[in-house]
Amino acid sequence: MFTEIVVVRSGGDIGTAVAHMLHRSGFKVLILEIANPLAIRRRVAFCEAIFDDEIVVENVTSKKANNSKEIYEFWDRDLIPIFIDENGDVLKEVKADVVVDAILAKKNTNTTMDMAKLTIGLGPGFIAGVDVHLVIETNRGHDLGRIIFSGEAEKNTGIPGKILGYAAERVLRAPCDGRVKIIKSIGDLVEEDETILFVDDMPVKSKIKGVIRGCIREGTFVTKDLKIGDVDPRGESEYCDTISDKARCIAGGVLEGILYCRKKNGEC
Repeated sequence: MFTEIVVVRSGGDIGTAVAHMLHRSGFKVLILEIANPLAIRRRVAFCEAIFDDEIVVENVTSKKANNSKEIYEFWDRDLIPIFIDENGDVLKEVKADVVVDAILAKKNTNTTMDMAKLTIGLGPGFIAGVDVHLVIETNRGHDLGRIIFSGEAEKNTGIPGKILGYAAERVLRAPCDGRVKIIKSIGDLVEEDETILFVDDMPVKSKIKGVIRGCIREGTFVTKDLKIGDVDPRGESEYCDTISDKARCIAGGVLEGILYCRKKNGEC
């Protein structure tokens, strides 16, 4: 049986959904992040605690830890600690039983099977049985959230999932390199062709009518074509503050994978 410590690499919206579900299921969860995360769905991304010290997502609090001592203190307070550690060096001090790579880089940056008794990779870039024990499918469709015991997830299509028939139209991308100046906030209703933000002096306009579900942080330096926002055509502002169906499904796959390996006495 595992000793209940799970390390989630990345506190973006998908990593947050995983951390949130595992925390509520009784695990001690630690999130590892980079110094300047680029979350879009910031209201449901625990990585925002890197900037603001703490954040609450659906009644669960994540707080920035500055050292391993604070990690254990926050666990005692029923919080999810988040710690700046791009390479996972803290794993030498905090012995994780499970490591979940939720970076979603479409490639394996540096997660290995020897990091924990069980390692799980989310999405493409991982080979189950080679560099991680399990892979969870992240592509929308019939297999979303499915556990892969051997092989890889579906390749990245580069096309966002459709909502009310809209796919690429939902996504805001940087028109150039530069710093972001926000005009409209997450949760605001916007019309087609309305300006949402600027990158330096270049406006970024919505291609559709809807609610701004996500937007990159004010003042962030971005590169051309980087995803910097998301407009939801459903127009429901409360969706901005809750974990998405996709993220929750992926988190369920992670939880199932952990419990399955427990049932098999650690053999996956």
